[in-house]
Amino acid sequence: MKNIFNHKTIWMTALAGVLTATSCTKDFDEMNTSPNSPTAIGPQYLLPTGIETSIDRYWGHRNRFERINIDAAELYVQHLTRNIYSNEGDDYTVSPALLTNNWKGFYNDGLLNFQRVILQTNAESENPNVNYEGVALVMRSWVFSLLTDLYGAIPYTEAIQGTAEAPIYTPKYDPMEVVYAGLLNDLKLANEKLTVGGPTIAGDILYAGDILKWKKFANSLRLRLANRQASKKPAESKAIMAEILADAAKFPVFTSNADNASLKTSAVLPSNNEWNQILLQDGRTDWNISSTLADKMNALGDTRITVYANPNGSGKYQGHPNGLPDAIATSYLATSSTIGSAFTKADAPEVIMTFSELNFILAEAALDGEITGSAKTYFEAGINASFAQYGLTAPADFLTKVGAVSREKVLEQKWVSLFGQGVEAWTEYRRTGFPVFPAPDPRAVLNNGGILPTRFNYPASEYSLNATAVTAGKALNGAADDMKTKLWWAEK
Repeated sequence: MKNIFNHKTIWMTALAGVLTATSCTKDFDEMNTSPNSPTAIGPQYLLPTGIETSIDRYWGHRNRFERINIDAAELYVQHLTRNIYSNEGDDYTVSPALLTNNWKGFYNDGLLNFQRVILQTNAESENPNVNYEGVALVMRSWVFSLLTDLYGAIPYTEAIQGTAEAPIYTPKYDPMEVVYAGLLNDLKLANEKLTVGGPTIAGDILYAGDILKWKKFANSLRLRLANRQASKKPAESKAIMAEILADAAKFPVFTSNADNASLKTSAVLPSNNEWNQILLQDGRTDWNISSTLADKMNALGDTRITVYANPNGSGKYQGHPNGLPDAIATSYLATSSTIGSAFTKADAPEVIMTFSELNFILAEAALDGEITGSAKTYFEAGINASFAQYGLTAPADFLTKVGAVSREKVLEQKWVSLFGQGVEAWTEYRRTGFPVFPAPDPRAVLNNGGILPTRFNYPASEYSLNATAVTAGKALNGAADDMKTKLWWAEK
């Protein structure tokens, strides 16, 4: 269940507080600090709220002008395409509201809750709990990594300190290099704090209190970030990878799909998969499979397409090109495959990192000489894990059709496996330039000078509320605040 709150219970608790207070005629100081009206919310409530709001936002988000995944990233990486409203992402148009809402949402709904958990449970708090603190560090690191990978330089070292003893309302921006260094350190610290057999935690809607799985997620995420910065900090990244892979007991990582970081959803509202809410409950039929993805998978006989997509009326799995004007795109309604039920059903998981991705990370690192081990072994493990994630087995000739392992092949298969995780696939494309997408359809009408967006520009709210800092942050990115500026880890 994504949502642990019972609104009736909350209402009754509030009513009890009112009745208690109004039944007293003295001791007004005590009334004003009634335990039935607490001034602080405990970590068992802050944690699930932070987890759910952050992952929902990353994965889908029901509301228009919030959906960075299917109204932006999944279209940019040509997993999906639009059959109408092409100006909502498919032609590289981005609503100012989408930029503002996601900036605000990740900071206020995600990071702020994780920061509160850390402050309430760290060693200096009244109720120390290393496992709450460690889990919140992992989630805070993941959300900060999303923000910096989406925008570039961001408020980091001075962020989420508006309620601190010395509050900071206009936090400075830190360069991506500084943010990455902090996240890599925090993930190592989280692994050290997380204690299997240690204090229990409540409200863990990601791993149900399984601390070993949290440790695996922390170290796997650390490998992701080390690999991502490897072209800019090769020695440091190589050392981080070596440290983790040399000691599986101290630094456990994902070892099967059972370890995947994915939010379990429910068939009961409001805990549904966000794609179900958008596509089925709201009756939106705007998205189809991109021909780029369908053509690649069909050419390889990739049976995962039977999960990713629904067959059209002719029983075929096919899409249509990205960026087509509405009048042309709607002509494909009868032939373009819609999104598969494995992704649109009410209880479909919302995935943020998998065993398959970890293996592709290690395959790339092996090819680049950052780790020892067989790139081929990691590559094939990544493919097989992706098929197994959907209860499938790769066809007998699939690896032969894919061909010999290479960096391009690793990143291409990683792109296929990241279907649904558009934000992650977009980041990897912007970092490496792979996969190589076909030239745009000659009928496509694309904004942003026809350049696939390289980042989001900063929201207007930052220019009105934090103008000095955002102006400095723009300079840290080394170019204009637009969607053509390449970010720090870009290799090309």
